[in-house]
Amino acid sequence: MSVQEVTSEPAAKQDPPRIGRFSRHSFRAKFILVVSAAVLFDLMLAGGVAIWNVQRLSKDATEKVGTGLTRATEEYLQTYIDTTALRTDLLLDQVFSEVEALGGSMQTLIDNPETGTEVGLTVENDPKLGDKLVFNPDAGWSQNSPGESVVSVWGYLLDDEGNPTPEVQAQIADSSAFNLIAPGMMKTGAPKLQMYYVGPKDKPIMRTTPYTDQAQTFDKLYPGHNEDNFWDFFFPGVYEGWQAWIADPEARPVPRDIVGTAPYIDAITGAQIVSFFYPLWTADRSDVAGMTAVDITLDQLSSLVENVKIAETGFGFLTSSAGNVLAVSEAGAETLGLVSVGGEGQGVTGFNRFLKQSRFPAVATLELPHNTGTVIDDITLREKEREDGEEYIVVLKELAPINLWDGENIVAENLTLGFMVAKDEIYAPLTAVQQQLSEATQRIVYWQIAALLVSLLIVTVAVYAISGRITNGLSRLAAAARALQNKDYSVRVDIPTRDEVAAVGLAFNRMAEEISYHTENLENLVEERTSKLETANREIVALNNRLKSENLRLGAELDVAKRIQEMVLPRRSELEGIPQIEIAGFMEPADEVGGDYYDVLFDGDHIKVGIGDVTGHGLESGVLMLMVQSVARALQEKGGKDPVAFLDVLNRAVYKNITRTRSDKHLTLAFVDYYDGRVTLSGQHEEVLIIRANGETERIDTMDLGFPVGLEADISAFVATQELDFGPEDILILHTDGITEAENDAGEFFGLDRLSQSAHDNREKSAKAIAEAVINDVKSHIADHKVFDDITLVVLKHR
Repeated sequence: MSVQEVTSEPAAKQDPPRIGRFSRHSFRAKFILVVSAAVLFDLMLAGGVAIWNVQRLSKDATEKVGTGLTRATEEYLQTYIDTTALRTDLLLDQVFSEVEALGGSMQTLIDNPETGTEVGLTVENDPKLGDKLVFNPDAGWSQNSPGESVVSVWGYLLDDEGNPTPEVQAQIADSSAFNLIAPGMMKTGAPKLQMYYVGPKDKPIMRTTPYTDQAQTFDKLYPGHNEDNFWDFFFPGVYEGWQAWIADPEARPVPRDIVGTAPYIDAITGAQIVSFFYPLWTADRSDVAGMTAVDITLDQLSSLVENVKIAETGFGFLTSSAGNVLAVSEAGAETLGLVSVGGEGQGVTGFNRFLKQSRFPAVATLELPHNTGTVIDDITLREKEREDGEEYIVVLKELAPINLWDGENIVAENLTLGFMVAKDEIYAPLTAVQQQLSEATQRIVYWQIAALLVSLLIVTVAVYAISGRITNGLSRLAAAARALQNKDYSVRVDIPTRDEVAAVGLAFNRMAEEISYHTENLENLVEERTSKLETANREIVALNNRLKSENLRLGAELDVAKRIQEMVLPRRSELEGIPQIEIAGFMEPADEVGGDYYDVLFDGDHIKVGIGDVTGHGLESGVLMLMVQSVARALQEKGGKDPVAFLDVLNRAVYKNITRTRSDKHLTLAFVDYYDGRVTLSGQHEEVLIIRANGETERIDTMDLGFPVGLEADISAFVATQELDFGPEDILILHTDGITEAENDAGEFFGLDRLSQSAHDNREKSAKAIAEAVINDVKSHIADHKVFDDITLVVLKHR
């Protein structure tokens, strides 16, 4: 049947019954009712699901943004307080080192009394440095004329004529080296208020630099001090605490001789200060011989916390374990609600500014951390009689412990560093983002509802408009459908009547047009999809380029680490300058950065050679190797010649660094100390080879000489030494398992036997030639096989 026939098909012979236009039995009414109900349900369902999805998406986005910003804020605060805590510890450590240096100089003179007496007499006879005492009959004490330092001799140390007793006069002379040492130290290093020396309890003369009217000031502020023993009056319990340490060294709360004080008002300058005492011992270490000390102002500690900048109003503070705030800005003290109260009493008096006395209950009940690391918490600051308040974030970190004199005894003290910042201020970006997300969600919901209503209106009007044209020409629709089925996309239905079927015919014609349109434009659609694929491909290429750049950056960083590792290895010129022994070393990492360690430390006639192997290899192992090299160098420079103590201190330092970095690395480590033809071996590592001048070979097992470094905080109980003969033409070989476990293609290890034989065959050569020969043999054994571990070899040959 042709299209024209479809168009001109005659009407039915029997007319259908007439139905009113809006009768409930009409097809149009039924069509409107059914279609409208279906469209309404579809629109309501789709709109409701869309609105629900938008709200859910907004909620999820808000939660994720909030979680991310909160985590970033906490990480920022954690890093910031860790950095500030490190700066505080470094400041205190610098001050400790300087008072220890002064004390060490004075201790040396005590341990060498003849030298101390000669130095003292020389200084006393010097017209500029000597002490010219002047007796004050009204006050009853004696003090020198102005100079670089002041020395005060209290009344009970003078005879009836105002002269120091012979024992005190000897103490003045023996300690006069202070005038030579302390003024120079005072002018260098960390800023200090003053440095001073106090003699033993039976002769407690006091030396201070710079010069002040020391005794005159004490008379004004501390009546009666000139009659009582100096130690008992000013620092009760300190002297006795040190004496207890002599009887039981384990009685020290913190394993360092430095003892600090709580903040107090300095009698001479009126400044708020903290003092640090360093005890001096008698030559036989049976009693206390006095102390050296240094005073620093709270301004130095305050500068660390007052420079804390968090948002606009965030601040830092430093507090004792008892909650006495030592350092805080004025604005910070006001925010904390602190009240300063001056201390009273005999001798050194401090000041109190306790958190528990804050006018804010949340601050007064704030718990300081104890062995818990960094604590981040939320508090609300409100007056006791008010209900409203402002929320703050508080960050607390406990610092390294120190010995503290609490006014009666020496106890352990952990200062706490704290940060506070208003929660609204630190989370202002989060609040702004959440507000923007909420507003955007509301707008989308409003537009969605509006679009739903407009769609419903349009559909209702359309259904009504076309319902009258769909009741005519059903047969024509069937014929046209068959033609369309036969892929005649040009077919169209012409229904001149205006019944219900006309609308269906119109929809059919539109469907046919769309099919025809899409068929004709298939190539255009293919081109469009091809263009999109090309765009996606360009994006992938760009991403690959960024990945290449990142790989280049990481490679550059590894090159820098490798260069640093090579720089700290012993130079050939250093090794050639050692007169007693030829030393040759070789290290080749398996990756860009190795985990093997070796070093040669030379100090006069004492030579210390170390070798170690960090677990694994790569950047993290290389960093641990550099830690070991730095600590070993520092200990050698400090003069640590006891092998057991040397390994013990090195392990403590490395263990703490490994704990801080949360690494699971450790290392085997051994040291060879050469002195006067003897070799002392200590530490656990691979077997040590000794090839004697007569050709005999010895293997030394180090398993019982130590313990892996970095696994335990204290390995002193496991460290032992072994003395070895090392005469002319003897050869000592140190190596890592990268040599003995080097594999060839057959899976065979190079082994200790091959290493021993290679060194034995070349024993007549120099140390450098022996090392080169062994390495050549190892590489010949490996051939083209992959190298799995770092290779390190050290050869020592007695000249």
